[in-house]
Amino acid sequence: MAQAKQGDTVKVHYTGKLEDGTLFETSIDRNPLQFTIGEGQIIPGFEKAVIGMNPGESKIAKVPVDEAYGPPLEEMVVTVDRNRLPADLKPEIDQRLQIRQADGRTTIAMVTDVSESSVTLDTNHALAGKDLTFDIQLIEIV
Repeated sequence: MAQAKQGDTVKVHYTGKLEDGTLFETSIDRNPLQFTIGEGQIIPGFEKAVIGMNPGESKIAKVPVDEAYGPPLEEMVVTVDRNRLPADLKPEIDQRLQIRQADGRTTIAMVTDVSESSVTLDTNHALAGKDLTFDIQLIEIV
């Protein structure tokens, strides 16, 4: 039976959990995730875990921070004047906002601090700084 290798397009089902067991994402009850190994479409640690698996095989993979979303970066946290936000927006700590960047792309930011004059937004990935555990099942090599 063929094992998954660099350059293969694969379909997998997965369940992702934090170290404390908190579920953050799963493909169960929807279509499997399809990606090509080595194209950087997913986090490196997940790709590495799939390499060598046979179709039908399952495994648990622990992915450290540096092979997942990396550490949180200070430059991804910005403080903006409240007058730059929509007037009807009532920002609250832990609120997620979709913001448009200068280049036109949108990103998700977490409100981490609110004052009378400013709002602090963290645009790091929500899973930055976290070790992840995935239950992975290789469905097929396409």
